Amino acid sequence: MRYPLLCLFSILFLFTSCESPKEKPTNVIIIFTDDQGYGDLGSYGATGFTTPNLDKLASEGMRFTHFYVAQAVCSASRAAVMTGCYPNRIGISVALFPYHKVGLNPEETTIAEMLKAEGYATAIYGKWHLGHHEKFLPLQHGFDEYIGIPYSNDMWPIMPDGSLPKEGSWKAKYPPLPLIEGNELLEEITSYEGQDKLSTLYTERAVDFIKRNKENPFFLYLPHSMPHVPLGVSDKFRGKSEQGMYGDVMMELDWSVGEIMKTLEAEGLDENTLIVFTTDNGPWLNYGSHAGSTGGLREGKGTSWEGGQRVPCIIKWPGVSPAGTVCNRISSTIDLLPTIAEITGAELPEKEIDGVSLTELWKGNFEAEPRTELYYYYGKNNLEAVRKGNW
Repeated sequence: MRYPLLCLFSILFLFTSCESPKEKPTNVIIIFTDDQGYGDLGSYGATGFTTPNLDKLASEGMRFTHFYVAQAVCSASRAAVMTGCYPNRIGISVALFPYHKVGLNPEETTIAEMLKAEGYATAIYGKWHLGHHEKFLPLQHGFDEYIGIPYSNDMWPIMPDGSLPKEGSWKAKYPPLPLIEGNELLEEITSYEGQDKLSTLYTERAVDFIKRNKENPFFLYLPHSMPHVPLGVSDKFRGKSEQGMYGDVMMELDWSVGEIMKTLEAEGLDENTLIVFTTDNGPWLNYGSHAGSTGGLREGKGTSWEGGQRVPCIIKWPGVSPAGTVCNRISSTIDLLPTIAEITGAELPEKEIDGVSLTELWKGNFEAEPRTELYYYYGKNNLEAVRKGNW
Protein backbone atom coordinates (compact mmCIF):
# COMPACT_ATOMS: atom_id res chain seq x y z
CA MET A 1 0.00 0.00 0.00
CA ARG A 2 2.92 2.34 0.49
CA TYR A 3 3.42 2.85 -3.25
CA PRO A 4 -0.14 4.14 -3.93
CA LEU A 5 0.21 6.42 -0.90
CA LEU A 6 3.56 7.62 -2.16
CA CYS A 7 1.98 8.36 -5.55
CA LEU A 8 -0.85 10.25 -3.86
CA PHE A 9 1.58 12.39 -1.84
CA SER A 10 3.61 13.03 -4.99
CA ILE A 11 0.53 14.23 -6.86
CA LEU A 12 -0.52 16.50 -3.99
CA PHE A 13 3.00 17.94 -3.81
CA LEU A 14 2.98 18.53 -7.55
CA PHE A 15 -0.27 20.48 -7.43
CA THR A 16 0.66 22.60 -4.38
CA SER A 17 4.17 23.38 -5.58
CA CYS A 18 3.00 24.38 -9.08
CA GLU A 19 0.27 26.66 -7.78
CA SER A 20 1.63 30.22 -7.72
CA PRO A 21 0.59 32.37 -4.74
CA LYS A 22 -2.10 34.93 -5.52
CA GLU A 23 -0.46 38.28 -6.02
CA LYS A 24 -1.58 40.91 -3.56
CA PRO A 25 -3.41 43.81 -5.29
CA THR A 26 -1.42 46.98 -5.81
CA ASN A 27 -2.37 49.96 -3.63
CA VAL A 28 -2.74 53.22 -5.57
CA ILE A 29 -2.04 56.78 -4.40
CA ILE A 30 -2.53 59.89 -6.54
CA ILE A 31 -1.19 63.12 -5.05
CA PHE A 32 -2.52 66.13 -6.97
CA THR A 33 -1.44 69.68 -6.16
CA ASP A 34 -3.18 72.85 -7.36
CA ASP A 35 -1.64 75.50 -9.65
CA GLN A 36 1.91 74.21 -9.25
CA GLY A 37 4.38 75.13 -11.98
CA TYR A 38 6.52 72.82 -14.06
CA GLY A 39 9.63 74.27 -12.42
CA ASP A 40 8.45 73.97 -8.81
CA LEU A 41 10.27 70.80 -7.74
CA GLY A 42 13.95 70.36 -7.03
CA SER A 43 14.23 67.68 -9.71
CA TYR A 44 12.68 70.12 -12.21
CA GLY A 45 15.00 73.00 -11.31
CA ALA A 46 13.26 74.80 -8.43
CA THR A 47 15.21 77.56 -6.67
CA GLY A 48 14.56 79.32 -3.36
CA PHE A 49 13.16 76.25 -1.64
CA THR A 50 13.86 72.53 -1.42
CA THR A 51 11.71 69.45 -2.02
CA PRO A 52 13.84 66.57 -0.67
CA ASN A 53 10.99 64.05 -0.35
CA LEU A 54 9.75 64.58 -3.88
CA ASP A 55 13.33 64.47 -5.15
CA LYS A 56 13.71 61.15 -3.35
CA LEU A 57 10.50 59.92 -4.98
CA ALA A 58 11.95 60.87 -8.37
CA SER A 59 15.23 59.09 -7.62
CA GLU A 60 13.29 55.93 -6.70
CA GLY A 61 10.85 56.19 -9.60
CA MET A 62 10.34 57.85 -12.96
CA ARG A 63 10.10 61.53 -13.86
CA PHE A 64 8.20 62.79 -16.92
CA THR A 65 9.18 65.82 -19.00
CA HIS A 66 6.25 65.90 -21.46
CA PHE A 67 3.29 65.18 -19.20
CA TYR A 68 0.11 67.17 -19.82
CA VAL A 69 -3.17 68.01 -18.17
CA ALA A 70 -6.30 67.91 -20.33
CA GLN A 71 -7.16 71.57 -19.67
CA ALA A 72 -5.24 74.22 -17.79
CA VAL A 73 -7.99 74.94 -15.28
CA CYS A 74 -9.31 73.31 -12.11
CA SER A 75 -12.61 71.48 -12.72
CA ALA A 76 -11.89 70.42 -16.29
CA SER A 77 -8.47 69.09 -15.30
CA ARG A 78 -9.85 67.12 -12.35
CA ALA A 79 -12.68 65.63 -14.40
CA ALA A 80 -10.06 64.30 -16.81
CA VAL A 81 -8.06 62.63 -14.03
CA MET A 82 -11.10 60.95 -12.53
CA THR A 83 -12.60 59.66 -15.79
CA GLY A 84 -9.79 59.24 -18.33
CA CYS A 85 -11.66 61.54 -20.73
CA TYR A 86 -11.05 64.91 -22.28
CA PRO A 87 -13.38 67.04 -20.12
CA ASN A 88 -15.25 68.23 -23.22
CA ARG A 89 -16.49 64.67 -23.76
CA ILE A 90 -18.21 64.64 -20.37
CA GLY A 91 -19.47 68.22 -20.27
CA ILE A 92 -17.11 69.73 -17.70
CA SER A 93 -15.31 72.87 -18.83
CA VAL A 94 -13.19 75.52 -17.13
CA ALA A 95 -13.98 75.88 -13.37
CA LEU A 96 -17.20 75.32 -11.42
CA PHE A 97 -18.26 78.09 -9.02
CA PRO A 98 -20.45 78.10 -5.89
CA TYR A 99 -23.39 79.36 -7.97
CA HIS A 100 -23.21 76.44 -10.44
CA LYS A 101 -25.85 73.73 -10.20
CA VAL A 102 -23.99 71.09 -12.23
CA GLY A 103 -21.26 68.56 -11.48
CA LEU A 104 -19.71 65.31 -12.65
CA ASN A 105 -22.40 63.11 -14.22
CA PRO A 106 -23.16 60.08 -12.00
CA GLU A 107 -23.14 57.91 -15.15
CA GLU A 108 -19.39 58.47 -15.61
CA THR A 109 -17.04 55.92 -14.06
CA THR A 110 -14.32 57.36 -11.84
CA ILE A 111 -11.05 55.72 -10.82
CA ALA A 112 -12.58 55.28 -7.36
CA GLU A 113 -15.62 53.43 -8.73
CA MET A 114 -13.43 51.31 -10.98
CA LEU A 115 -11.22 50.20 -8.07
CA LYS A 116 -14.07 49.91 -5.56
CA ALA A 117 -15.54 47.24 -7.83
CA GLU A 118 -12.29 45.32 -7.29
CA GLY A 119 -12.62 45.46 -3.51
CA TYR A 120 -10.50 48.56 -2.87
CA ALA A 121 -11.09 50.92 0.04
CA THR A 122 -11.26 54.45 -1.40
CA ALA A 123 -10.71 57.89 0.08
CA ILE A 124 -10.20 61.51 -0.97
CA TYR A 125 -8.76 64.20 1.28
CA GLY A 126 -8.56 67.63 -0.31
CA LYS A 127 -10.13 69.71 -3.07
CA TRP A 128 -12.87 68.01 -5.13
CA HIS A 129 -14.18 70.73 -7.50
CA LEU A 130 -16.50 68.50 -9.53
CA GLY A 131 -19.77 69.76 -8.09
CA HIS A 132 -20.53 70.94 -4.55
CA HIS A 133 -24.14 69.79 -4.29
CA GLU A 134 -24.54 66.52 -2.37
CA LYS A 135 -25.45 64.42 -5.43
CA PHE A 136 -22.08 65.35 -6.99
CA LEU A 137 -19.83 64.93 -3.96
CA PRO A 138 -17.16 62.18 -3.77
CA LEU A 139 -19.22 59.68 -1.77
CA GLN A 140 -21.59 59.54 -4.75
CA HIS A 141 -18.66 58.84 -7.09
CA GLY A 142 -17.09 55.76 -5.53
CA PHE A 143 -15.26 57.16 -2.51
CA ASP A 144 -15.79 55.68 0.94
CA GLU A 145 -14.38 58.69 2.77
CA TYR A 146 -14.04 62.40 2.05
CA ILE A 147 -12.87 65.48 3.88
CA GLY A 148 -12.01 68.68 2.08
CA ILE A 149 -13.31 71.73 0.29
CA PRO A 150 -15.69 71.26 -2.66
CA TYR A 151 -14.17 73.97 -4.88
CA SER A 152 -11.22 76.40 -5.03
CA ASN A 153 -10.09 78.08 -1.82
CA ASP A 154 -10.38 81.60 -3.32
CA MET A 155 -14.14 81.18 -3.79
CA TRP A 156 -15.03 82.88 -0.52
CA PRO A 157 -16.03 86.42 0.57
CA ILE A 158 -12.56 87.62 1.61
CA MET A 159 -10.21 89.80 -0.43
CA PRO A 160 -6.53 88.94 -0.96
CA ASP A 161 -5.51 91.48 1.71
CA GLY A 162 -7.87 89.92 4.25
CA SER A 163 -10.50 92.63 4.05
CA LEU A 164 -14.19 92.13 3.28
CA PRO A 165 -15.33 92.84 -0.28
CA LYS A 166 -17.53 95.77 -1.18
CA GLU A 167 -21.20 95.15 -0.64
CA GLY A 168 -22.88 94.03 -3.85
CA SER A 169 -19.63 92.96 -5.54
CA TRP A 170 -19.33 89.48 -7.10
CA LYS A 171 -16.88 88.48 -4.35
CA ALA A 172 -19.36 89.46 -1.62
CA LYS A 173 -21.88 87.01 -3.04
CA TYR A 174 -19.70 83.98 -2.24
CA PRO A 175 -20.66 81.93 0.84
CA PRO A 176 -18.05 81.10 3.50
CA LEU A 177 -15.67 78.37 2.35
CA PRO A 178 -17.15 75.01 3.42
CA LEU A 179 -15.02 72.19 4.84
CA ILE A 180 -16.99 69.01 4.24
CA GLU A 181 -16.71 65.55 5.77
CA GLY A 182 -18.62 62.85 3.94
CA ASN A 183 -21.75 64.65 2.77
CA GLU A 184 -22.00 67.00 5.74
CA LEU A 185 -20.63 70.45 6.54
CA LEU A 186 -17.87 70.05 9.12
CA GLU A 187 -17.13 73.75 9.53
CA GLU A 188 -16.90 77.04 7.66
CA ILE A 189 -13.48 78.50 6.89
CA THR A 190 -13.77 82.23 7.46
CA SER A 191 -10.15 83.35 7.91
CA TYR A 192 -6.68 82.84 6.53
CA GLU A 193 -5.81 80.92 9.68
CA GLY A 194 -8.41 78.36 8.60
CA GLN A 195 -6.60 77.89 5.30
CA ASP A 196 -3.23 77.46 7.04
CA LYS A 197 -4.33 74.11 8.48
CA LEU A 198 -5.54 72.45 5.27
CA SER A 199 -2.32 70.79 4.05
CA THR A 200 -1.64 69.27 7.46
CA LEU A 201 -5.27 68.19 7.91
CA TYR A 202 -5.34 66.35 4.58
CA THR A 203 -2.00 64.71 5.31
CA GLU A 204 -3.00 63.49 8.77
CA ARG A 205 -6.24 62.02 7.41
CA ALA A 206 -4.35 60.32 4.57
CA VAL A 207 -1.85 58.77 6.97
CA ASP A 208 -4.68 57.50 9.19
CA PHE A 209 -6.46 55.99 6.16
CA ILE A 210 -3.31 54.09 5.12
CA LYS A 211 -2.83 52.70 8.62
CA ARG A 212 -6.47 51.58 8.84
CA ASN A 213 -6.32 49.82 5.49
CA LYS A 214 -2.92 48.16 5.58
CA GLU A 215 -4.56 44.74 5.29
CA ASN A 216 -6.78 45.76 2.36
CA PRO A 217 -6.03 47.13 -1.11
CA PHE A 218 -6.72 50.86 -1.15
CA PHE A 219 -6.98 53.88 -3.44
CA LEU A 220 -6.00 57.20 -1.88
CA TYR A 221 -6.61 60.44 -3.78
CA LEU A 222 -4.87 63.43 -2.15
CA PRO A 223 -5.76 66.59 -4.13
CA HIS A 224 -4.18 69.39 -2.09
CA SER A 225 -5.79 72.83 -2.03
CA MET A 226 -2.33 74.40 -2.27
CA PRO A 227 -0.46 76.14 -3.81
CA HIS A 228 -3.63 77.74 -5.21
CA VAL A 229 -4.08 81.30 -3.90
CA PRO A 230 -4.76 82.38 -1.24
CA LEU A 231 -1.69 80.59 0.05
CA GLY A 232 -1.96 78.91 3.42
CA VAL A 233 0.86 77.30 5.39
CA SER A 234 1.27 75.96 8.91
CA ASP A 235 3.68 77.39 11.45
CA LYS A 236 5.94 74.38 10.77
CA PHE A 237 7.00 75.93 7.45
CA ARG A 238 6.12 79.61 7.64
CA GLY A 239 9.21 81.66 6.80
CA LYS A 240 11.35 78.58 6.09
CA SER A 241 12.13 79.20 2.42
CA GLU A 242 14.21 81.82 0.66
CA GLN A 243 11.53 82.27 -1.98
CA GLY A 244 8.83 83.50 0.42
CA MET A 245 5.30 82.31 1.09
CA TYR A 246 5.04 80.21 -2.08
CA GLY A 247 8.26 78.40 -1.21
CA ASP A 248 7.00 77.79 2.33
CA VAL A 249 3.84 76.21 0.92
CA MET A 250 5.80 73.98 -1.44
CA MET A 251 8.03 72.82 1.41
CA GLU A 252 4.95 71.83 3.41
CA LEU A 253 3.56 69.90 0.44
CA ASP A 254 6.91 68.14 0.15
CA TRP A 255 6.68 67.31 3.86
CA SER A 256 3.22 65.86 3.20
CA VAL A 257 4.63 63.53 0.54
CA GLY A 258 7.36 62.52 2.99
CA GLU A 259 4.76 61.64 5.64
CA ILE A 260 2.96 59.40 3.15
CA MET A 261 6.20 57.68 2.14
CA LYS A 262 7.28 57.16 5.78
CA THR A 263 3.90 55.67 6.65
CA LEU A 264 4.02 53.24 3.73
CA GLU A 265 7.47 52.09 4.82
CA ALA A 266 6.51 51.78 8.49
CA GLU A 267 3.43 49.70 7.61
CA GLY A 268 5.33 47.47 5.18
CA LEU A 269 3.41 48.80 2.18
CA ASP A 270 6.08 50.71 0.28
CA GLU A 271 6.91 47.79 -2.05
CA ASN A 272 3.26 47.24 -2.97
CA THR A 273 2.03 50.80 -3.52
CA LEU A 274 1.96 52.74 -6.76
CA ILE A 275 2.44 56.50 -6.24
CA VAL A 276 1.63 59.20 -8.79
CA PHE A 277 2.48 62.85 -8.11
CA THR A 278 1.36 65.63 -10.43
CA THR A 279 -0.67 68.85 -10.52
CA ASP A 280 -3.85 70.19 -12.14
CA ASN A 281 -2.30 72.93 -14.31
CA GLY A 282 0.52 75.45 -14.44
CA PRO A 283 1.00 78.46 -12.14
CA TRP A 284 -1.44 81.37 -11.87
CA LEU A 285 1.06 83.97 -13.02
CA ASN A 286 -1.21 86.94 -12.20
CA TYR A 287 -0.25 86.49 -8.56
CA GLY A 288 3.46 87.25 -8.94
CA SER A 289 5.49 85.96 -6.01
CA HIS A 290 2.48 83.96 -4.78
CA ALA A 291 2.57 81.97 -8.02
CA GLY A 292 4.97 79.28 -9.10
CA SER A 293 7.44 78.93 -11.95
CA THR A 294 6.90 77.38 -15.37
CA GLY A 295 10.58 76.52 -15.57
CA GLY A 296 10.92 78.56 -18.76
CA LEU A 297 7.76 77.35 -20.49
CA ARG A 298 5.46 79.95 -22.04
CA GLU A 299 2.47 81.37 -20.11
CA GLY A 300 0.64 79.51 -17.31
CA LYS A 301 -2.75 78.56 -15.90
CA GLY A 302 -5.74 79.38 -18.08
CA THR A 303 -3.84 79.06 -21.36
CA SER A 304 -3.09 76.28 -23.82
CA TRP A 305 0.56 77.23 -24.01
CA GLU A 306 3.07 74.76 -22.56
CA GLY A 307 3.29 76.62 -19.26
CA GLY A 308 -0.41 76.04 -18.73
CA GLN A 309 -0.74 72.40 -19.72
CA ARG A 310 2.68 70.79 -19.32
CA VAL A 311 3.17 69.85 -15.67
CA PRO A 312 5.59 67.86 -13.53
CA CYS A 313 4.80 64.20 -12.97
CA ILE A 314 6.62 61.57 -10.93
CA ILE A 315 5.56 57.95 -10.60
CA LYS A 316 6.93 55.18 -8.43
CA TRP A 317 5.95 51.59 -9.25
CA PRO A 318 8.15 49.55 -6.91
CA GLY A 319 9.95 46.63 -8.49
CA VAL A 320 8.74 47.60 -11.97
CA SER A 321 9.60 51.18 -12.88
CA PRO A 322 13.39 51.56 -13.21
CA ALA A 323 14.61 53.91 -10.49
CA GLY A 324 15.92 57.35 -11.35
CA THR A 325 14.75 57.33 -14.96
CA VAL A 326 13.36 60.15 -17.10
CA CYS A 327 10.64 59.61 -19.70
CA ASN A 328 10.39 62.10 -22.58
CA ARG A 329 7.33 60.56 -24.25
CA ILE A 330 4.02 62.41 -24.47
CA SER A 331 1.59 61.39 -21.76
CA SER A 332 -1.36 62.92 -19.94
CA THR A 333 -3.57 62.82 -16.89
CA ILE A 334 -6.28 61.20 -19.03
CA ASP A 335 -3.96 58.20 -19.29
CA LEU A 336 -3.89 57.53 -15.54
CA LEU A 337 -7.23 55.66 -15.38
CA PRO A 338 -6.46 53.10 -18.14
CA THR A 339 -2.91 52.63 -16.84
CA ILE A 340 -4.12 51.96 -13.31
CA ALA A 341 -6.79 49.63 -14.72
CA GLU A 342 -4.15 47.52 -16.48
CA ILE A 343 -1.86 47.43 -13.46
CA THR A 344 -4.60 46.42 -11.00
CA GLY A 345 -6.58 44.19 -13.37
CA ALA A 346 -9.67 46.40 -13.04
CA GLU A 347 -12.23 46.63 -15.81
CA LEU A 348 -12.27 49.77 -17.93
CA PRO A 349 -15.44 51.91 -18.00
CA GLU A 350 -18.12 50.84 -20.44
CA LYS A 351 -18.34 54.35 -21.89
CA GLU A 352 -15.68 55.49 -24.34
CA ILE A 353 -12.62 57.19 -22.83
CA ASP A 354 -9.71 59.08 -24.38
CA GLY A 355 -6.82 57.82 -22.28
CA VAL A 356 -4.35 55.11 -23.23
CA SER A 357 -2.35 52.80 -20.99
CA LEU A 358 1.17 53.98 -20.21
CA THR A 359 2.17 50.65 -18.66
CA GLU A 360 5.01 49.98 -21.12
CA LEU A 361 6.51 53.40 -20.48
CA TRP A 362 6.17 52.94 -16.72
CA LYS A 363 8.02 49.64 -17.09
CA GLY A 364 10.92 51.54 -18.68
CA ASN A 365 10.28 50.63 -22.31
CA PHE A 366 10.93 54.06 -23.81
CA GLU A 367 10.75 52.67 -27.33
CA ALA A 368 7.00 52.39 -26.75
CA GLU A 369 4.84 55.32 -27.83
CA PRO A 370 1.33 54.72 -26.51
CA ARG A 371 0.32 58.36 -27.05
CA THR A 372 1.35 60.02 -30.30
CA GLU A 373 -0.90 63.07 -30.18
CA LEU A 374 -2.48 65.47 -27.71
CA TYR A 375 -5.38 67.88 -28.18
CA TYR A 376 -5.21 71.23 -26.39
CA TYR A 377 -8.76 72.24 -25.51
CA TYR A 378 -9.93 75.23 -23.54
CA GLY A 379 -13.53 75.98 -22.66
CA LYS A 380 -16.40 73.89 -23.95
CA ASN A 381 -15.18 72.78 -27.37
CA ASN A 382 -12.46 75.23 -28.22
CA LEU A 383 -9.60 73.25 -29.78
CA GLU A 384 -6.62 75.62 -29.59
CA ALA A 385 -3.76 73.37 -30.67
CA VAL A 386 -2.72 69.82 -31.53
CA ARG A 387 0.59 68.14 -30.77
CA LYS A 388 1.73 65.17 -32.84
CA GLY A 389 5.10 63.72 -31.89
CA ASN A 390 7.48 66.66 -31.60
CA TRP A 391 5.34 68.87 -33.82
